[in-house]
Amino acid sequence: MPGAVSKAIHLIVSGAVQGVGYRQGCRQVARSLGLVGWVRNLPDGRVEVVAQGESDALDSLVAWAWAGPASAVVAGVETEVIAMDRNLTDFLIHPGPAKNR
Repeated sequence: MPGAVSKAIHLIVSGAVQGVGYRQGCRQVARSLGLVGWVRNLPDGRVEVVAQGESDALDSLVAWAWAGPASAVVAGVETEVIAMDRNLTDFLIHPGPAKNR
């Protein structure tokens, strides 16, 4: 699309968002929007998302993140713009929670 602006965003989603299909739903929506990146559970019960692609598609993903799948209860979505990662080629689910180091 001419004039489309690509960028990358980082999301932290809080609420009842683990064990409800949030990561699978996020991957499905992101792929349908043509985005690349990843989603994973965090040890504290939140979900972390990195996504990149066209700004309009990212806006749609953020809107979805606030709703989530039907059984999720989203309390908040923190969003920040981050540097692009040219190595991302798909939207993946990282298994299990991130390890605290």
